[in-house]
Amino acid sequence: MTAVIAEKSASAAPEDGGRPSPPVRGKKRERAFDEAPRWQIYLPLGLYLLFTLVPFYWMLLFSVRPAGSDSLVPWPMTFEHFEKVWNERAFSVFFQNSALIGVGTLICTTLVALAGGYALARFDFRLKQGFMLALLCSQFIPGALMLVPLFQIFKNLQLINSPVSVVIAETVFQLPLSIILISGFIKNVPYSLEEAAWVDGCSRLQAFRIVVLPMLRPGLIAVGSFAFVHSWNHFLFALMFLMDQDKQTIPVGLSTLIGADSVDFGALAAGGVISAVPVVIVFAFIQKWLISGFSAGAVKG
Repeated sequence: MTAVIAEKSASAAPEDGGRPSPPVRGKKRERAFDEAPRWQIYLPLGLYLLFTLVPFYWMLLFSVRPAGSDSLVPWPMTFEHFEKVWNERAFSVFFQNSALIGVGTLICTTLVALAGGYALARFDFRLKQGFMLALLCSQFIPGALMLVPLFQIFKNLQLINSPVSVVIAETVFQLPLSIILISGFIKNVPYSLEEAAWVDGCSRLQAFRIVVLPMLRPGLIAVGSFAFVHSWNHFLFALMFLMDQDKQTIPVGLSTLIGADSVDFGALAAGGVISAVPVVIVFAFIQKWLISGFSAGAVKG
């Protein structure tokens, strides 16, 4: 019995010569050699945030401030400018048209970019590198340069004054970058997963739908969101291809608030807030998938 107690005491004794270990105390975290002080990070970010948010605050201030007021605080608050642009200036119609064109561009761009990106990522064909180079070079062509040929094409197809023409034009100009991004996302999906699905009896389309497509959700959200935002904010195509006022979009509607001799700053600011809120809401909901989508395209899995 005594031998057992002595053995337990010996096993419980500290191994460093019988000296008890010092108590663990909370000590200040040592900064790494290459870690910058926090003020060097927060100060530029704070200045950038201030530079970014001040114009939004100024726009919001003019939209809720009574006409003729010069106060820097939105009080007393009024919503007469929003009521004016929504009802009298037909911004409710512009909002519907912009949403229709934005969703249509999102769907068309995502579907075509998905097919083109899969072909670039999984197939080898002649002039593949040349095709990729042509896609990249097409990004340097300004949209204004293509207005005349596009107008002639849509006129022959009887698509002038139709939202379909704007959707097609926006999709065409969004596709090159979208195809390149989607092909990068697909390359990060191991090809062996598709081969395993083929062995289990799936066709190429079934393997793509079951295996590859669920893993592309962050990339598809990133591509689709940028296509939607670009078409939502784009002014040129809607101005050139849509003639009737009841088919115009929000950017064109904002331009109608600027007169030759005067500008209604309250109504213009209210229209800008109406235009910006949906974009902010979209990015607030998709932020998590947007960041993961960009990181998936940056690191090979």
